[in-house]
Amino acid sequence: MSQEKELPLKENIIELACPSHGGLIREMADKYGIPASEMLDLSASLNPLGSPFDHPLGGLDLDSLLEHAMGRFGQYPDNRYLEFRKAAVNFLGNGLSIENIVPGNGSCEIIRLVAEAIVDQGDIVLIPHPTFVEYEQQCNVAGADVRYIGQDDIFDLSDDVLGGAKILFVCNPNNPTGKLHKRDDILSLAKRCVINNTLLFVDEAFIELTDDPSQTITDTVIDNDHLFILRSLTKDFAIPGVRLGFGVASKTIANALNTARLSWNLGSIPEEIGIAMLNMEGGCNSPYLVASRKAIENDRNYLTERISGIRKFKPLQSTVNYILVDISASPLDSVELTQRLAAHGVLIRDCSSFPSLGEDFIRIAVRPKEETDRLSQAIGKVVVEKARDDAKAELVSMLESGNATPSGGNLDCPYYPCHFSGQDCTFCFCPFYGCEDERTGGKWVDRSSGGQVWSCEDCVLVHEKDVVEELLYVLSEAGDMDIKLKKAWDKVLEPRL
Repeated sequence: MSQEKELPLKENIIELACPSHGGLIREMADKYGIPASEMLDLSASLNPLGSPFDHPLGGLDLDSLLEHAMGRFGQYPDNRYLEFRKAAVNFLGNGLSIENIVPGNGSCEIIRLVAEAIVDQGDIVLIPHPTFVEYEQQCNVAGADVRYIGQDDIFDLSDDVLGGAKILFVCNPNNPTGKLHKRDDILSLAKRCVINNTLLFVDEAFIELTDDPSQTITDTVIDNDHLFILRSLTKDFAIPGVRLGFGVASKTIANALNTARLSWNLGSIPEEIGIAMLNMEGGCNSPYLVASRKAIENDRNYLTERISGIRKFKPLQSTVNYILVDISASPLDSVELTQRLAAHGVLIRDCSSFPSLGEDFIRIAVRPKEETDRLSQAIGKVVVEKARDDAKAELVSMLESGNATPSGGNLDCPYYPCHFSGQDCTFCFCPFYGCEDERTGGKWVDRSSGGQVWSCEDCVLVHEKDVVEELLYVLSEAGDMDIKLKKAWDKVLEPRL
Protein backbone atom coordinates (compact mmCIF):
# COMPACT_ATOMS: atom_id res chain seq x y z
CA MET A 1 0.00 0.00 0.00
CA SER A 2 1.46 3.37 -1.04
CA GLN A 3 1.66 6.13 1.50
CA GLU A 4 0.38 9.55 0.52
CA LYS A 5 3.29 11.98 0.36
CA GLU A 6 3.05 15.33 2.11
CA LEU A 7 3.56 18.38 -0.04
CA PRO A 8 6.97 20.02 0.44
CA LEU A 9 5.29 23.33 1.29
CA LYS A 10 4.80 25.30 4.47
CA GLU A 11 1.34 24.83 5.94
CA ASN A 12 0.57 28.55 5.73
CA ILE A 13 1.39 28.50 2.00
CA ILE A 14 -0.87 25.51 1.32
CA GLU A 15 -3.77 27.32 2.96
CA LEU A 16 -3.30 30.56 1.00
CA ALA A 17 -6.07 31.80 -1.28
CA CYS A 18 -5.57 34.25 -4.14
CA PRO A 19 -6.62 37.79 -3.20
CA SER A 20 -9.21 39.54 -5.32
CA HIS A 21 -8.36 42.62 -7.35
CA GLY A 22 -9.90 44.87 -9.97
CA GLY A 23 -8.62 45.37 -13.49
CA LEU A 24 -9.51 41.88 -14.77
CA ILE A 25 -10.26 43.10 -18.28
CA ARG A 26 -9.00 40.10 -20.22
CA GLU A 27 -10.51 37.56 -17.84
CA MET A 28 -13.96 39.20 -17.95
CA ALA A 29 -13.75 39.73 -21.71
CA ASP A 30 -13.10 36.01 -22.19
CA LYS A 31 -15.85 35.05 -19.75
CA TYR A 32 -18.57 37.16 -21.37
CA GLY A 33 -17.40 37.04 -24.98
CA ILE A 34 -16.81 40.78 -25.25
CA PRO A 35 -13.71 42.20 -27.00
CA ALA A 36 -11.29 43.53 -24.37
CA SER A 37 -11.14 46.83 -26.27
CA GLU A 38 -14.88 47.31 -25.65
CA MET A 39 -14.74 46.71 -21.89
CA LEU A 40 -15.14 49.76 -19.66
CA ASP A 41 -12.99 49.29 -16.57
CA LEU A 42 -14.12 51.16 -13.46
CA SER A 43 -12.78 48.45 -11.16
CA ALA A 44 -9.16 49.68 -11.22
CA SER A 45 -8.62 53.12 -9.71
CA LEU A 46 -6.21 54.87 -12.07
CA ASN A 47 -5.60 58.50 -12.95
CA PRO A 48 -8.56 59.42 -15.21
CA LEU A 49 -6.35 61.70 -17.34
CA GLY A 50 -4.43 58.66 -18.57
CA SER A 51 -0.64 58.36 -18.59
CA PRO A 52 1.65 61.39 -19.03
CA PHE A 53 2.74 59.82 -22.33
CA ASP A 54 -0.80 60.26 -23.65
CA HIS A 55 -1.66 63.62 -22.10
CA PRO A 56 -0.22 66.90 -23.45
CA LEU A 57 0.58 68.18 -19.94
CA GLY A 58 2.84 65.15 -19.37
CA GLY A 59 5.29 66.30 -22.03
CA LEU A 60 6.84 62.84 -22.31
CA ASP A 61 7.71 60.94 -25.49
CA LEU A 62 7.46 57.19 -24.99
CA ASP A 63 9.05 56.31 -28.35
CA SER A 64 12.26 58.22 -27.65
CA LEU A 65 12.35 56.83 -24.14
CA LEU A 66 12.09 53.25 -25.39
CA GLU A 67 14.72 53.91 -28.03
CA HIS A 68 17.11 55.10 -25.33
CA ALA A 69 16.33 52.07 -23.15
CA MET A 70 17.04 49.72 -26.07
CA GLY A 71 20.72 50.54 -25.71
CA ARG A 72 20.70 48.72 -22.36
CA PHE A 73 19.08 45.51 -23.56
CA GLY A 74 22.37 43.67 -23.55
CA GLN A 75 23.25 44.73 -20.00
CA TYR A 76 22.03 43.86 -16.53
CA PRO A 77 20.33 46.81 -14.84
CA ASP A 78 22.46 48.66 -12.32
CA ASN A 79 21.11 47.10 -9.12
CA ARG A 80 21.81 50.30 -7.21
CA TYR A 81 19.17 52.13 -9.29
CA LEU A 82 20.82 55.42 -8.45
CA GLU A 83 19.02 57.45 -11.13
CA PHE A 84 15.62 56.05 -10.21
CA ARG A 85 16.18 56.72 -6.50
CA LYS A 86 17.42 60.23 -7.28
CA ALA A 87 14.30 60.85 -9.36
CA ALA A 88 12.11 59.62 -6.48
CA VAL A 89 13.81 62.11 -4.14
CA ASN A 90 13.28 64.85 -6.73
CA PHE A 91 9.59 63.91 -7.00
CA LEU A 92 9.04 64.05 -3.23
CA GLY A 93 10.94 67.32 -2.93
CA ASN A 94 11.33 67.21 0.83
CA GLY A 95 15.03 67.01 1.58
CA LEU A 96 15.47 63.23 1.59
CA SER A 97 18.41 61.48 -0.07
CA ILE A 98 18.70 58.44 -2.33
CA GLU A 99 19.69 56.48 0.78
CA ASN A 100 16.06 56.76 1.95
CA ILE A 101 14.61 55.15 -1.18
CA VAL A 102 13.85 51.46 -1.82
CA PRO A 103 12.93 50.77 -5.49
CA GLY A 104 10.23 48.17 -6.08
CA ASN A 105 8.51 46.22 -8.80
CA GLY A 106 5.11 47.58 -7.78
CA SER A 107 3.40 47.84 -4.40
CA CYS A 108 2.95 44.11 -3.85
CA GLU A 109 6.64 43.32 -4.10
CA ILE A 110 7.49 46.08 -1.63
CA ILE A 111 4.86 44.89 0.86
CA ARG A 112 6.25 41.36 0.64
CA LEU A 113 9.82 42.63 1.07
CA VAL A 114 8.90 44.44 4.29
CA ALA A 115 6.94 41.45 5.62
CA GLU A 116 9.77 39.01 4.87
CA ALA A 117 12.37 41.30 6.43
CA ILE A 118 10.46 41.97 9.65
CA VAL A 119 7.89 39.24 10.38
CA ASP A 120 8.82 35.90 11.96
CA GLN A 121 6.46 32.91 12.06
CA GLY A 122 3.60 33.70 14.43
CA ASP A 123 4.35 37.42 14.82
CA ILE A 124 1.26 39.59 15.19
CA VAL A 125 0.47 42.18 12.51
CA LEU A 126 -2.44 44.59 12.80
CA ILE A 127 -4.55 45.30 9.73
CA PRO A 128 -7.47 47.74 9.88
CA HIS A 129 -10.42 46.63 7.78
CA PRO A 130 -11.66 47.22 5.21
CA THR A 131 -8.37 47.94 3.45
CA PHE A 132 -6.00 46.77 0.69
CA VAL A 133 -5.97 42.96 0.63
CA GLU A 134 -2.27 42.55 -0.16
CA TYR A 135 -1.16 43.46 3.37
CA GLU A 136 -2.80 40.33 4.69
CA GLN A 137 -1.73 38.19 1.74
CA GLN A 138 1.96 39.04 1.99
CA CYS A 139 2.00 38.77 5.78
CA ASN A 140 0.34 35.35 5.51
CA VAL A 141 3.12 34.28 3.16
CA ALA A 142 5.57 35.26 5.90
CA GLY A 143 3.61 33.20 8.45
CA ALA A 144 2.24 36.13 10.44
CA ASP A 145 -0.63 36.04 12.91
CA VAL A 146 -2.96 38.56 11.29
CA ARG A 147 -5.25 40.46 13.63
CA TYR A 148 -8.08 42.65 12.33
CA ILE A 149 -8.93 46.01 13.84
CA GLY A 150 -11.59 48.50 12.76
CA GLN A 151 -10.69 51.52 10.66
CA ASP A 152 -12.19 53.72 13.36
CA ASP A 153 -9.96 52.14 16.02
CA ILE A 154 -6.56 52.92 14.46
CA PHE A 155 -5.80 55.91 16.67
CA ASP A 156 -7.29 54.44 19.84
CA LEU A 157 -5.22 51.26 20.14
CA SER A 158 -3.94 50.51 23.62
CA ASP A 159 -0.21 50.19 24.25
CA ASP A 160 -0.74 46.51 25.02
CA VAL A 161 -2.27 45.88 21.60
CA LEU A 162 0.19 48.11 19.75
CA GLY A 163 3.20 46.78 21.61
CA GLY A 164 2.25 43.19 20.87
CA ALA A 165 2.43 43.73 17.10
CA LYS A 166 5.42 43.74 14.75
CA ILE A 167 3.67 45.87 12.10
CA LEU A 168 0.64 48.14 11.97
CA PHE A 169 -0.59 48.84 8.43
CA VAL A 170 -2.34 52.11 7.66
CA CYS A 171 -3.54 52.93 4.15
CA ASN A 172 -3.76 56.70 3.61
CA PRO A 173 -5.98 57.47 1.79
CA ASN A 174 -7.65 54.20 2.59
CA ASN A 175 -8.63 51.74 -0.11
CA PRO A 176 -11.58 51.16 -0.60
CA THR A 177 -13.21 53.85 1.59
CA GLY A 178 -11.36 56.86 0.16
CA LYS A 179 -10.83 58.39 3.60
CA LEU A 180 -7.70 60.52 4.06
CA HIS A 181 -6.26 60.68 7.58
CA LYS A 182 -4.73 63.93 8.74
CA ARG A 183 -0.94 64.21 8.82
CA ASP A 184 -0.92 65.16 12.52
CA ASP A 185 -2.92 62.07 13.45
CA ILE A 186 -0.54 59.78 11.55
CA LEU A 187 2.49 61.47 13.14
CA SER A 188 1.04 61.02 16.62
CA LEU A 189 0.51 57.34 15.85
CA ALA A 190 4.07 57.09 14.53
CA LYS A 191 5.44 58.36 17.86
CA ARG A 192 3.46 55.73 19.74
CA CYS A 193 4.77 53.02 17.41
CA VAL A 194 8.34 54.05 18.21
CA ILE A 195 7.62 53.79 21.94
CA ASN A 196 6.03 50.36 21.47
CA ASN A 197 8.74 49.05 19.09
CA THR A 198 6.17 48.53 16.29
CA LEU A 199 6.77 49.31 12.62
CA LEU A 200 4.18 51.70 11.21
CA PHE A 201 3.67 50.88 7.53
CA VAL A 202 1.89 53.79 5.82
CA ASP A 203 0.63 53.13 2.29
CA GLU A 204 0.43 56.44 0.42
CA ALA A 205 -0.15 54.85 -2.99
CA PHE A 206 -2.99 57.25 -3.86
CA ILE A 207 -1.93 60.35 -1.94
CA GLU A 208 -0.87 62.38 -5.02
CA LEU A 209 -4.40 61.99 -6.36
CA THR A 210 -6.18 63.12 -3.18
CA ASP A 211 -7.70 66.51 -2.50
CA ASP A 212 -4.76 67.27 -0.18
CA PRO A 213 -1.44 65.51 -0.97
CA SER A 214 0.29 67.68 1.64
CA GLN A 215 -0.91 65.16 4.25
CA THR A 216 2.05 62.92 3.32
CA ILE A 217 4.58 62.13 6.05
CA THR A 218 7.50 61.06 3.84
CA ASP A 219 9.59 63.93 5.19
CA THR A 220 9.56 62.43 8.70
CA VAL A 221 11.36 59.12 8.06
CA ILE A 222 14.91 60.43 8.44
CA ASP A 223 15.21 59.82 12.20
CA ASN A 224 12.52 57.16 12.56
CA ASP A 225 13.53 53.50 12.29
CA HIS A 226 9.95 52.40 12.98
CA LEU A 227 8.32 54.02 9.96
CA PHE A 228 8.02 52.81 6.36
CA ILE A 229 6.08 54.60 3.64
CA LEU A 230 4.94 53.06 0.36
CA ARG A 231 4.50 55.08 -2.84
CA SER A 232 3.14 53.80 -6.14
CA LEU A 233 3.54 55.06 -9.70
CA THR A 234 0.77 52.80 -11.01
CA LYS A 235 -2.14 54.96 -9.83
CA ASP A 236 -0.59 58.41 -10.22
CA PHE A 237 0.46 57.88 -13.81
CA ALA A 238 -2.09 55.25 -14.96
CA ILE A 239 0.52 52.65 -15.90
CA PRO A 240 -0.64 49.37 -14.28
CA GLY A 241 1.18 47.36 -16.93
CA VAL A 242 4.53 48.81 -15.80
CA ARG A 243 5.13 47.62 -12.25
CA LEU A 244 6.77 50.52 -10.43
CA GLY A 245 6.86 51.86 -6.91
CA PHE A 246 9.24 52.75 -4.13
CA GLY A 247 9.51 52.72 -0.37
CA VAL A 248 10.69 55.58 1.84
CA ALA A 249 12.44 54.83 5.14
CA SER A 250 15.31 55.83 7.38
CA LYS A 251 18.77 55.20 5.94
CA THR A 252 19.25 52.23 8.29
CA ILE A 253 15.97 50.54 7.30
CA ALA A 254 16.25 51.44 3.60
CA ASN A 255 19.82 50.09 3.41
CA ALA A 256 18.77 46.79 5.00
CA LEU A 257 15.80 46.44 2.65
CA ASN A 258 17.89 47.31 -0.41
CA THR A 259 20.27 44.54 0.60
CA ALA A 260 17.42 42.06 1.13
CA ARG A 261 15.32 42.87 -1.95
CA LEU A 262 15.53 40.81 -5.13
CA SER A 263 18.48 41.76 -7.28
CA TRP A 264 17.56 43.58 -10.50
CA ASN A 265 13.93 43.89 -9.42
CA LEU A 266 13.45 46.68 -11.98
CA GLY A 267 14.08 46.01 -15.65
CA SER A 268 15.79 48.63 -17.81
CA ILE A 269 12.62 49.79 -19.55
CA PRO A 270 10.51 50.23 -16.38
CA GLU A 271 13.41 52.07 -14.77
CA GLU A 272 13.67 54.49 -17.70
CA ILE A 273 9.91 55.10 -17.62
CA GLY A 274 9.95 55.66 -13.86
CA ILE A 275 12.85 58.11 -14.05
CA ALA A 276 11.10 60.15 -16.74
CA MET A 277 7.82 60.38 -14.84
CA LEU A 278 9.37 61.14 -11.46
CA ASN A 279 11.55 63.86 -13.00
CA MET A 280 8.62 65.79 -14.45
CA GLU A 281 9.01 69.45 -13.50
CA GLY A 282 7.16 70.22 -10.29
CA GLY A 283 7.15 66.66 -8.97
CA CYS A 284 3.93 66.08 -7.06
CA ASN A 285 2.80 69.54 -8.19
CA SER A 286 3.63 69.11 -11.84
CA PRO A 287 1.05 70.60 -14.25
CA TYR A 288 0.00 67.06 -15.12
CA LEU A 289 -0.74 66.01 -11.51
CA VAL A 290 -2.34 69.36 -10.61
CA ALA A 291 -4.68 68.93 -13.59
CA SER A 292 -5.27 65.32 -12.54
CA ARG A 293 -6.46 66.32 -9.07
CA LYS A 294 -8.79 68.97 -10.52
CA ALA A 295 -10.24 66.48 -13.01
CA ILE A 296 -10.71 63.91 -10.23
CA GLU A 297 -12.58 66.40 -8.05
CA ASN A 298 -14.93 67.40 -10.88
CA ASP A 299 -15.49 63.86 -12.16
CA ARG A 300 -15.94 62.50 -8.62
CA ASN A 301 -18.66 65.06 -7.92
CA TYR A 302 -20.41 64.07 -11.15
CA LEU A 303 -20.08 60.35 -10.36
CA THR A 304 -21.44 60.90 -6.85
CA GLU A 305 -24.39 62.84 -8.24
CA ARG A 306 -25.23 60.14 -10.78
CA ILE A 307 -24.92 57.29 -8.28
CA SER A 308 -26.97 59.20 -5.68
CA GLY A 309 -29.77 59.38 -8.26
CA ILE A 310 -29.99 55.59 -8.44
CA ARG A 311 -32.60 54.35 -6.00
CA LYS A 312 -31.12 52.56 -2.96
CA PHE A 313 -27.50 53.31 -3.95
CA LYS A 314 -25.60 55.38 -1.37
CA PRO A 315 -22.13 56.70 -2.30
CA LEU A 316 -19.80 57.41 0.63
CA GLN A 317 -17.73 60.57 0.83
CA SER A 318 -14.28 60.20 -0.75
CA THR A 319 -11.16 62.33 -1.12
CA VAL A 320 -9.62 60.46 -4.02
CA ASN A 321 -10.26 58.84 -7.43
CA TYR A 322 -12.71 56.15 -6.32
CA ILE A 323 -15.87 55.97 -4.25
CA LEU A 324 -17.30 53.23 -2.06
CA VAL A 325 -21.03 52.70 -2.61
CA ASP A 326 -23.41 51.15 -0.08
CA ILE A 327 -25.96 49.03 -1.96
CA SER A 328 -27.29 47.15 1.07
CA ALA A 329 -30.83 48.45 0.42
CA SER A 330 -30.74 47.38 -3.22
CA PRO A 331 -32.26 44.09 -4.43
CA LEU A 332 -28.88 43.41 -6.04
CA ASP A 333 -25.95 42.36 -3.86
CA SER A 334 -22.39 43.27 -4.85
CA VAL A 335 -21.65 39.89 -6.44
CA GLU A 336 -24.73 39.83 -8.66
CA LEU A 337 -24.46 43.50 -9.61
CA THR A 338 -20.81 43.13 -10.57
CA GLN A 339 -21.50 40.04 -12.67
CA ARG A 340 -24.49 41.55 -14.44
CA LEU A 341 -22.58 44.74 -15.26
CA ALA A 342 -19.62 42.73 -16.55
CA ALA A 343 -21.98 40.95 -18.94
CA HIS A 344 -22.72 44.44 -20.34
CA GLY A 345 -19.00 45.20 -20.67
CA VAL A 346 -18.71 47.39 -17.56
CA LEU A 347 -16.37 46.42 -14.71
CA ILE A 348 -16.69 47.65 -11.13
CA ARG A 349 -15.07 46.33 -7.96
CA ASP A 350 -17.09 43.83 -5.96
CA CYS A 351 -16.06 44.53 -2.35
CA SER A 352 -17.24 41.23 -0.88
CA SER A 353 -13.59 40.13 -0.67
CA PHE A 354 -12.89 42.90 1.86
CA PRO A 355 -13.44 41.49 5.37
CA SER A 356 -16.28 43.30 7.17
CA LEU A 357 -18.01 44.59 4.02
CA GLY A 358 -19.92 41.47 3.02
CA GLU A 359 -21.92 41.78 -0.19
CA ASP A 360 -23.23 45.27 0.57
CA PHE A 361 -20.60 47.45 -1.11
CA ILE A 362 -19.06 48.19 -4.50
CA ARG A 363 -16.14 50.44 -5.39
CA ILE A 364 -16.26 52.58 -8.53
CA ALA A 365 -13.29 54.37 -10.07
CA VAL A 366 -13.65 58.04 -10.93
CA ARG A 367 -13.60 58.33 -14.71
CA PRO A 368 -14.48 61.02 -17.29
CA LYS A 369 -18.16 61.97 -17.50
CA GLU A 370 -18.92 60.01 -20.66
CA GLU A 371 -17.72 56.82 -18.98
CA THR A 372 -19.79 57.58 -15.87
CA ASP A 373 -22.82 58.03 -18.13
CA ARG A 374 -22.18 54.62 -19.68
CA LEU A 375 -21.97 53.11 -16.19
CA SER A 376 -25.25 54.74 -15.17
CA GLN A 377 -26.99 53.46 -18.27
CA ALA A 378 -25.63 49.96 -17.68
CA ILE A 379 -26.85 49.99 -14.07
CA GLY A 380 -30.28 51.01 -15.34
CA LYS A 381 -30.33 48.05 -17.71
CA VAL A 382 -29.17 45.69 -14.98
CA VAL A 383 -31.85 46.89 -12.56
CA VAL A 384 -34.48 46.27 -15.24
CA GLU A 385 -33.05 42.81 -15.95
CA LYS A 386 -33.07 42.00 -12.25
CA ALA A 387 -36.70 43.07 -11.90
CA ARG A 388 -37.66 41.06 -14.97
CA ASP A 389 -35.82 37.95 -13.76
CA ASP A 390 -37.30 38.23 -10.27
CA ALA A 391 -40.76 38.67 -11.74
CA LYS A 392 -40.26 35.62 -13.93
CA ALA A 393 -39.05 33.58 -10.95
CA GLU A 394 -42.02 34.71 -8.89
CA LEU A 395 -44.33 33.84 -11.75
CA VAL A 396 -42.85 30.36 -12.09
CA SER A 397 -43.14 29.82 -8.33
CA MET A 398 -46.72 31.06 -8.33
CA LEU A 399 -47.68 28.77 -11.20
CA GLU A 400 -45.96 25.76 -9.64
CA SER A 401 -47.64 26.34 -6.27
CA GLY A 402 -51.09 26.57 -7.84
CA ASN A 403 -51.70 30.04 -6.38
CA ALA A 404 -51.94 31.72 -9.77
CA THR A 405 -55.66 32.45 -9.91
CA PRO A 406 -57.47 35.70 -10.67
CA SER A 407 -58.02 37.08 -7.21
CA GLY A 408 -59.44 40.52 -7.73
CA GLY A 409 -58.12 43.61 -6.00
CA ASN A 410 -55.81 43.00 -3.06
CA LEU A 411 -57.19 45.47 -0.56
CA ASP A 412 -54.45 44.68 1.98
CA CYS A 413 -51.69 45.80 -0.37
CA PRO A 414 -50.19 49.14 0.77
CA TYR A 415 -49.98 50.20 -2.87
CA TYR A 416 -53.64 49.44 -3.69
CA PRO A 417 -54.99 50.82 -5.92
CA CYS A 418 -51.76 51.35 -7.85
CA HIS A 419 -53.53 52.07 -11.14
CA PHE A 420 -57.31 52.07 -10.96
CA SER A 421 -60.15 50.91 -8.75
CA GLY A 422 -61.27 47.35 -9.33
CA GLN A 423 -57.96 46.15 -10.75
CA ASP A 424 -56.80 42.55 -10.49
CA CYS A 425 -53.59 42.01 -8.47
CA THR A 426 -52.67 38.51 -9.52
CA PHE A 427 -49.68 40.12 -11.24
CA CYS A 428 -48.17 42.62 -8.84
CA PHE A 429 -45.47 42.93 -11.46
CA CYS A 430 -45.35 42.73 -15.21
CA PRO A 431 -43.74 39.64 -16.72
CA PHE A 432 -43.25 41.62 -19.96
CA TYR A 433 -41.35 44.56 -18.41
CA GLY A 434 -39.93 46.54 -20.16
CA CYS A 435 -41.78 45.83 -23.35
CA GLU A 436 -40.99 49.32 -24.72
CA ASP A 437 -44.28 49.24 -26.60
CA GLU A 438 -45.95 52.62 -26.24
CA ARG A 439 -49.30 51.18 -27.39
CA THR A 440 -49.64 49.79 -23.85
CA GLY A 441 -49.62 53.25 -22.31
CA GLY A 442 -46.08 52.76 -21.09
CA LYS A 443 -43.50 55.38 -21.98
CA TRP A 444 -39.91 56.48 -21.56
CA VAL A 445 -39.41 58.95 -18.70
CA ASP A 446 -36.38 60.94 -17.58
CA ARG A 447 -34.37 59.30 -14.81
CA SER A 448 -33.31 61.55 -11.91
CA SER A 449 -29.76 60.22 -12.24
CA GLY A 450 -29.71 60.93 -15.98
CA GLY A 451 -30.87 59.06 -19.05
CA GLN A 452 -34.30 57.47 -19.40
CA VAL A 453 -36.17 54.50 -17.98
CA TRP A 454 -39.27 52.65 -19.15
CA SER A 455 -42.32 53.52 -17.05
CA CYS A 456 -45.50 51.39 -16.83
CA GLU A 457 -47.44 53.93 -14.80
CA ASP A 458 -50.11 54.42 -17.49
CA CYS A 459 -50.32 50.74 -18.52
CA VAL A 460 -53.11 48.73 -16.90
CA LEU A 461 -53.26 45.67 -19.17
CA VAL A 462 -51.92 43.03 -16.80
CA HIS A 463 -54.26 44.24 -14.06
CA GLU A 464 -57.48 43.62 -16.02
CA LYS A 465 -59.25 40.49 -14.85
CA ASP A 466 -60.04 39.03 -18.29
CA VAL A 467 -56.46 39.64 -19.43
CA VAL A 468 -55.10 37.91 -16.32
CA GLU A 469 -57.32 34.88 -16.90
CA GLU A 470 -56.09 34.48 -20.47
CA LEU A 471 -52.46 35.04 -19.51
CA LEU A 472 -52.61 32.43 -16.76
CA TYR A 473 -54.16 29.94 -19.17
CA VAL A 474 -51.20 30.30 -21.56
CA LEU A 475 -48.51 30.52 -18.90
CA SER A 476 -49.78 27.41 -17.11
CA GLU A 477 -48.96 25.26 -20.11
CA ALA A 478 -45.87 23.05 -20.05
CA GLY A 479 -42.69 24.36 -21.62
CA ASP A 480 -39.99 27.01 -21.42
CA MET A 481 -41.13 30.22 -19.71
CA ASP A 482 -39.54 32.54 -22.28
CA ILE A 483 -41.39 30.77 -25.08
CA LYS A 484 -44.64 30.90 -23.11
CA LEU A 485 -44.21 34.61 -22.43
CA LYS A 486 -43.79 35.31 -26.13
CA LYS A 487 -46.86 33.22 -26.89
CA ALA A 488 -48.84 35.04 -24.18
CA TRP A 489 -47.85 38.41 -25.61
CA ASP A 490 -48.76 37.42 -29.17
CA LYS A 491 -52.03 35.70 -28.24
CA VAL A 492 -53.34 37.82 -25.37
CA LEU A 493 -51.83 41.30 -25.44
CA GLU A 494 -51.10 41.96 -29.12
CA PRO A 495 -54.78 41.68 -30.19
CA ARG A 496 -55.72 44.27 -27.54
CA LEU A 497 -53.12 46.70 -28.78
